[in-house]
Amino acid sequence: MVSLFTKAINSIKSIFRDLEIKRFFAVVLVGFLVLTTGLNSSIESGRNADAVSRRLDKVVHQDDADRPKTTGEWNREARQTEDAPIERAKRIAKESGEAIKQWGSVYPDTAKRSADELQDNNR
Repeated sequence: MVSLFTKAINSIKSIFRDLEIKRFFAVVLVGFLVLTTGLNSSIESGRNADAVSRRLDKVVHQDDADRPKTTGEWNREARQTEDAPIERAKRIAKESGEAIKQWGSVYPDTAKRSADELQDNNR
């Protein structure tokens, strides 16, 4: 019985030793990759940050809806109507109507394509 416990403890110790060695090599490898590739990507991201922001802004604002689309726009509008709860409620109702109208224009096409795909998959 004692030898069984000894064998079990020794096997657990060897597993922990192997895990520590593997973990050490994993940390070294990740550190090496971060140090060798991180510098170039941070330089590139510094140069391209404005271009990416402009492209993202164009994509976000590509439709002609009058409602805010980014968190900053929502916060700006909330600050503008901070002391006028009735005006805020009117804006929210108007923007909700625009959002539903925009969603309603996209939904039928999506539903039709999904139904067509479902029929094709059932054949």
